[in-house]
Amino acid sequence: MASQEMVLATAILLTAYAGIILYIVYRGARKNRSIADYALGNVQFSPITVGLSLAASITSAATFIINPGFIALYGVSGILAMGIVLPLGLFISLVILTKSFRKHGASVKALTIAQWVGKRYGSSGFSLYMAFLSLLLITFIVLICVGMTKVMANALNVKELYVLIGMVVFVFGYMMFGGANSMVYTNTIQAVLMIIVAVILLGSGYEHFSKGVHGFIEQLNAIDPALTQATNPASFLFRDYFEVIFCNFIVGIAIVCQPHIITKSLLLKDERDVNKYLMTAILVETLFFLVVIAGLYARISFPDLKANGAALPVDGIIPAYVVQEFPVYAGLLVILGLLSAGLSTLEGLIQSVSTT
Repeated sequence: MASQEMVLATAILLTAYAGIILYIVYRGARKNRSIADYALGNVQFSPITVGLSLAASITSAATFIINPGFIALYGVSGILAMGIVLPLGLFISLVILTKSFRKHGASVKALTIAQWVGKRYGSSGFSLYMAFLSLLLITFIVLICVGMTKVMANALNVKELYVLIGMVVFVFGYMMFGGANSMVYTNTIQAVLMIIVAVILLGSGYEHFSKGVHGFIEQLNAIDPALTQATNPASFLFRDYFEVIFCNFIVGIAIVCQPHIITKSLLLKDERDVNKYLMTAILVETLFFLVVIAGLYARISFPDLKANGAALPVDGIIPAYVVQEFPVYAGLLVILGLLSAGLSTLEGLIQSVSTT
């Protein structure tokens, strides 16, 4: 449970953060004149800004909150799968599909992946099918909302239901107006916060390396020898190399096919900006994927996966780790970064699904 000092500071910080977002949304909404402006914007965006926006959109609450929880449960096998193989598949897919999608998307003036598919293959039925699949991303929206609710409820000592209702009303409310013109800039701010938090989380376990990497591995071995193996038969995700390597590589490829990710390149007005955009996104995203290592730090802090005598669920491990291990002000920054990870993807999903 968070201290009163943490609760008050978190409430003040969230209020200020919400105010900044609303200001940016107001500025962006004033420039919207059509659905095309809402979907792709009418501003000349920098490729670095759009690249940061892409990295923020790819990195959801799952990347910073839920995936490290799996690593806390199952160890190194999860890092191999989610921190190395999955990103490799994603980056290869991102480079190949972005070039192709942008080439045809710009020529047919497509605003969504469903519209692009319909015009590319001359089939309204195929377009409708892709639009239906896009609507299934509502399940992903639910996942992100749950992760963000866990973080805020822990930091504010408020019931999760109240936090969830307030967050959904706020985020869906401002996304009705801002669109791409504001989303790129809010995503950029969120990406910068996430970079800072990623560095803090990765450095938070430095004391565990006082005896070197071997000493760190020995601490994990003392808890459970399976935590240091390349596969973990006790898990339901990393039982063998087929699941660790093949399945996660395919998942990495599939991630890029989400409408809020693949359409991001259409925000660029100049073809010469594409390579800089991709390089920015890949470098920043590499850092974000490495955050799963913090799951090992959390497991050392909670060897029996319990806090205050209560068992920690997979999505509660990192929030509990942040509240326990960080001083108030550092904890606030980490909480803000975790929320930014969720908000950036949530904004992209709402914008792309509603446009579709």
